Amino acid sequence: MESNPTTSYVPLFYCVILTVALRGLCAATNGQELASNYYDLTCPRALAAIRGSVLAAVRKDRRMGASLLRMHFHDCFVTGCDGSVLLDDTPSFRGEKTAGPNDNSLRGFEVIDAVKSQVESLCPGVVSCADILAVAARDSVVALGGPTWAVQLGRKDSTTADYAAANTDLPSPFMDLPALISSFSDKGFTSKQMVALSGAHTIGHATCRVFRDRIHQNNASSSSDNIDASFADSLKSGCPPLAGSNDTSLSPLDAASPAFFDNAYFTNLIANQGLLHSDQQLFGGASTDAHVVDYAKRPRAFLADFAAAMVKMGSLGVITGTDGEVRANCRKING
Repeated sequence: MESNPTTSYVPLFYCVILTVALRGLCAATNGQELASNYYDLTCPRALAAIRGSVLAAVRKDRRMGASLLRMHFHDCFVTGCDGSVLLDDTPSFRGEKTAGPNDNSLRGFEVIDAVKSQVESLCPGVVSCADILAVAARDSVVALGGPTWAVQLGRKDSTTADYAAANTDLPSPFMDLPALISSFSDKGFTSKQMVALSGAHTIGHATCRVFRDRIHQNNASSSSDNIDASFADSLKSGCPPLAGSNDTSLSPLDAASPAFFDNAYFTNLIANQGLLHSDQQLFGGASTDAHVVDYAKRPRAFLADFAAAMVKMGSLGVITGTDGEVRANCRKING
């Protein structure tokens, strides 16, 4: 049984007589499972507060939607959706923020801080940072015209992080298809679910250093890339061939509609206009070609499958019940 001084104890036998609308709360409290209505009694204004803050952040900076979605992904793929990616380093602790895939790359931490502060003012010590991040990812997608889904809630926050796993468990933009399939399979995803989740690259940007070799065909691996010549040429002025030149300059992952969540990412792949090596690996004589073509032709199928895959991703390695904690500050553990 979860013990939390800020919430009311719900005896198990009351679950029998509570209405259907509250059954999720009973399951989350006693069975330590996630439920979409987990905060209905303990913090009923939490989801509206998160949504309002995320919408304001995305209106101010359209890139922020992709950043918050990516942060949730980077959290879940390393030790599970436990808020560990939010922890700052200390003199005695090295977290995930400074790992290779995250350092000077992940952004939006100040948005999560602001949301957490607002939610804490409504109901102190109730809503976890991991849950805030999961809801913010969903609300970001919706803000950019994408699908919605019922975020399952009740996660607790980790009291530690894993720097080493952050360097090894996150898929790389340089991966070939077999490595990508293996990386997602290790987390329980099929190749079709991997393709659906990769569709998140219909929003967001990448830095020159991660696509330089692809557009300039700088090495043996990139020289075998299928890439539309005019597309490559359009990127070269902003990303010169010499390493270190314009490393941090940005290009949209989906040049057709970079700030709108749609299925253009897949039509780009069919046209050999995937920005990253790992993107284009999904199409071009690959085992995943059929999924790419299907999502390019059927946008509703992509949006539905993406939403379902996000629910599944949100369940990875969650901490519930008396395990973990609800951090007062998402950047550091309590105490």
